[in-house]
Amino acid sequence: MFDAIIFDCDGVLVDSEIVGLEDTAAFMRSKGFAWQAVDLVQLFTGLRDDVFAARLAKEYALILGRPPTEDEATELFATMIENRRRNRHMLQAVPGTKEMVIALEALPVARAVASSTRAQYLEDKLSRFDLLQHFAPHAYSAELVAAGKPAPDIFLYTAAKIGIAPAKCLVIEDSANGVRAGVSAGMTVWGFTGGGHCFDGHGDRLSEAGAARIVEDHGTLADQMAEALAG
Repeated sequence: MFDAIIFDCDGVLVDSEIVGLEDTAAFMRSKGFAWQAVDLVQLFTGLRDDVFAARLAKEYALILGRPPTEDEATELFATMIENRRRNRHMLQAVPGTKEMVIALEALPVARAVASSTRAQYLEDKLSRFDLLQHFAPHAYSAELVAAGKPAPDIFLYTAAKIGIAPAKCLVIEDSANGVRAGVSAGMTVWGFTGGGHCFDGHGDRLSEAGAARIVEDHGTLADQMAEALAG
């Protein structure tokens, strides 16, 4: 059924979306936003930095009653990101990731990572948890393409690099933006809700974005991938 499986990184392999999330939400409230952690997840998860920053500036304009200046927008985005990154020492792999990846190697399928994370951070995260060796050289950052998720560019780029037609690729995504990107690329997408940021109703939002099924943990994911390939 599939010749390749393409994983998002943050929130699927590495549990980074939850890190510093509450601190960031508190900071945003101090700037006038009425956001809780779940709002940040729904609005921004899965986005490349430039898309993230543009959406944030648009929301900030509603708070200010005018478009923010370039300095205001830059400072807000940079401080928001720093609130997340100062907690990076708490980073963990999503439970069961390593076992799932090892099980995947026994399956007759190509594997890759396609992430919105900048290349330097993507390599660091995968290496930190001994995952890079299982995907290299096919771990790609959306820095390599013209448009970030929810545009399909990074998934189409990844499919081309591994030499597999998009229709034969399965994408594992934790964000609605990522699901939309995979669907737009003509791929089958399974929504993953095993990350710490997946609050109540997260799976429903992934289904609404186009996920063909929802998988709650890596043990189940490994079993279902094996079944799909056997079928």
